[in-house]
Formats: sequence, structure tokens, C-alpha cells
Amino acid sequence: MNADEINLNPNELVQFLKKYPEAFTSDDLVKFCKEKKIKVVNFRYVAEDGRLKTLNFFITSEKYLKTILVHGERVDGSSLFSFIESGSSDLYIIPRYRTAYVNPFTEMPTLEIFCSFYNKDGEPLESDPCYILRKADELFTTETELTFKTFGELEYYVIAPAEEAYPAVDQKGYHECEPFAKYEFIRTEALHLLAKAGCSIKYGHAEVGSFTEGQNYFEQHEIEFLPDSAERAAEQMILAKWILRMLGYKYGVDISFSPKILAGKAGNGMHFHMLVEKNGKNLTAVNGKLSDTSRKMIAGILQFADAITAFGNTTPVSYLRLVPKQEAPTNICWGDQNRSVLVRVPLGWTINGNMILDANPKETAPSFNGESKQTFEFRVPDGSADIYLTLAALIVASLSGLKDENALKKAEKLYVDVNIFHPDNKEKIAKLKQLPLSCWESAGALEQKRTLFEVNHVFPKGLIDNQVQKLKSFQDKGLSEKLFGNTEEIKKLVDKYLHVG
Repeated sequence: MNADEINLNPNELVQFLKKYPEAFTSDDLVKFCKEKKIKVVNFRYVAEDGRLKTLNFFITSEKYLKTILVHGERVDGSSLFSFIESGSSDLYIIPRYRTAYVNPFTEMPTLEIFCSFYNKDGEPLESDPCYILRKADELFTTETELTFKTFGELEYYVIAPAEEAYPAVDQKGYHECEPFAKYEFIRTEALHLLAKAGCSIKYGHAEVGSFTEGQNYFEQHEIEFLPDSAERAAEQMILAKWILRMLGYKYGVDISFSPKILAGKAGNGMHFHMLVEKNGKNLTAVNGKLSDTSRKMIAGILQFADAITAFGNTTPVSYLRLVPKQEAPTNICWGDQNRSVLVRVPLGWTINGNMILDANPKETAPSFNGESKQTFEFRVPDGSADIYLTLAALIVASLSGLKDENALKKAEKLYVDVNIFHPDNKEKIAKLKQLPLSCWESAGALEQKRTLFEVNHVFPKGLIDNQVQKLKSFQDKGLSEKLFGNTEEIKKLVDKYLHVG
């Protein structure tokens, strides 16, 4: 790592240790804790409910610190996962050193580290969502010699007391700034804290959702990350949810990632962009056009999209968001730039243009090296998603597309040009399959297509059984139709899942 990278990197551990997080060792963390007078180490891990859990260690000696870093600790797995029996529930949690960061909220100097789960024999817990993602990612690379990269878009609402000054325009908040976007300061503080924690951030902005209801003001925002490994991308999304909630608590407002806040208003999605690399080169586009590799991956995702909702849309509220003409997908199809399709191909700087010279006539003409930023975006998941399992599902579905000799034909058949709701597309849309309308239907799709997820033992059969049972337990078949127009009942449902995941 060169000096410039050190100086610009906001992660305190990187600056101090002068190495990338992937190279961190237990000795490095001990050295950092001693120098920075760290008093507490927190082990962090994600349970079945999608939230971060914490185990606190007060550091009394270098020997004790080294012990917990190397050997980890025990936890009760039955209190974290419903599929683990209480009779044999002990699990080990072992820290992943590269995830270490300094807690920005505690007065007492505190180091945070994400952990992995291991069983009684010291083997990775087969049903640990993080391990499932790791298995999926390794399988993809082994079978294709390609590197799968991804990043998320995290949408959320700030819910606060209504103000009269500089009122926001209903559903017109996209890229609004202060004073009309009143909680920009929370978003920018979150960006700062995420960067210090080692996250790779693309940008943040106000989103379209803004409205006042009764005494409350609702303002939507989004944070988007940069491409990274699937596991790291998942960690960053999980960390972002925690930091945003902590900031909401700090400033006395609610932060909600709920898929739906109010009927007729923009919901919160959790979109995932994907790309593939070989030897560090993005292969998603070739000569300015989406590559066959990408089209095959998209075909695989479309084929299993209904089943992927079992991991990415996990509450009854999820299906109040997936309704027509609200920039959320309902039909299984894909297209360019269109925000109503299931997989969208956004602009990717594939042109060899001179926009910079038009905007800045005195600029020296940049050399175009052909490097592509092209991605394709899966727009179905929402804030209720199990992030690890959703990404794992996208990877195995992408792999199935790459191995399908008919994938390109399938992709062509499911392509929708321009506006999906344009009258010219009416006949084609009528032939498209729809996404599930409830958790019940999502569970049925997962049951029907479970073989894809269980192949090569990526997803354990028991986990699939548990997910199906959990989704069916909502008994929400036909719920969207029953609730249509019933504002009071919708509000009760939304309030129940306001802080999901």
C-alpha cells in the first residue's frame, strides 16, 4: 500500500497498521488496541432476524485480548437461529480480523469485529448465512474462473415530527437538498462513519419518497456502495443499517428500512448491482454492449427470481411494495435503464465520449482505456432481506444461467424495451410470469425450485425447509387484495414491521 492510499484511507486501523484489512492479523489488532488504549472489544454477528448482535469483552490484559481474538467465544445458537435445537445449541464465534473498526458511538474506546459461526467440531456452521454466501461465491469462481462482484443500494426513511418550514413536495424528494431535505445531515454523517469503518461508498442522496402524514414527516434517502466481493458487500449493508439506526437514536428520529411505509408512497428497496471480472477486468460489457456472459447470468436470475423472493422479500409488507407503476418490479423481465423491470441495465460509461471536455473546455483530453463500469441491477429485494442468503441465491442463479446452453434465447425472450407499461408492450407483458404476491406464494416458488439452491450443498435442506415454514406461517395468501384501500389495517401491518431486518 502506497503512502497516498494510506493518507486518503479514513479507516483508523489501515492508517495505523499501514496495510489492507485483508492482511490484518491478531498481533496487528493487539498492537492497535495497546496503542489506542482500546478498553472494549465487541464481537458482532448476524442472527436469523437480520440484526447485528453483540458480545462485549472488557480487556484486562494482553494475554486475555490475544485469547479472545484467536479462540473466539461460545454462544447459544438456539437463541439466534430457530432451526437450532436447545439441546445441542452451543456454537463458537470466531472474529474475522479484516472487518475490525473503531466504534464511533462509544465514549469508551471500543473495537468492533464481525464473526463467523462454527459447530462443536470446529467446522463452519452449514446453516450460517454468511458461510452459505461464501460457499456460493467459491463455487461460482471454481466453475467459471470468474470473480463475482456486487454492491447494494440501501433505501430508508427518516420519520420525524412534521415541520412547517420549507415543506417537501409529496413524492418529489429525489436528490433534494437542505433545507427541503431536512435530514441530509444524518446521511452525510453516516457516510463519514461508514468510510471510517472501512466501507467503500459510492454516494448518498435524498430519494423520491417525501410526505407528511398527520403529525409525522417522512423523508427517504439512499446510500450506495462500490463494487466489492459478495461477502464484503453484505457486511457493508449490514453495518450501514446499524449505523443509520444508531444515528436515528442519537438524533431522536426513527430510521426505517420497511418495504412499505404508506400505501401510494414510494417503498424502500434494497437493490443489488452485479458484475463479473476476470483478472481484474470487468466483463459485464464488451465493445460498449452487454456481454453474453451478463445476458446468461440475467437469464439464470430471471428463471429463479420468484424463488429468490423467499430470501429477499420476507414479510407480508414486502408484497405491498411490489405493485405496478411504482418503480418496483412485478413481472419477470429485464431491460435497459427501465426502473420497472426486474433486472435493469443502467448506463455504464461504455461510450467513448468527451463529455468532460464539453463541460470543461480547458481540460486536457482524457485517454479512454476501455475500462467499463457496467453493471446489471436486481431490483426486487427490500429492507426485510436476509442479505447473505439473497446474494448467495443470486450467485447460484447466475451460475445456472452460465451453464444453460439456452440462456441467451431465454434472455432475449424476456427482454422488454423502454417503458414496460407502454401500450405497445401490452401483449408481451401479458405473456410474462409475475413475481409472487405474498410470502405464501414465495414459499411455494422456493419449494418448487429448491434443487438449484441445494446443489453442491450450498444451501442446506434444513435451512430451505425452515425458510418455507417461516414464510407460510404468515398465512398472507391474498392479503394485498384484502387490504386494498384499507388504510387503517395497512398502517397496523406497516407498524408491525417498521424495524424489520
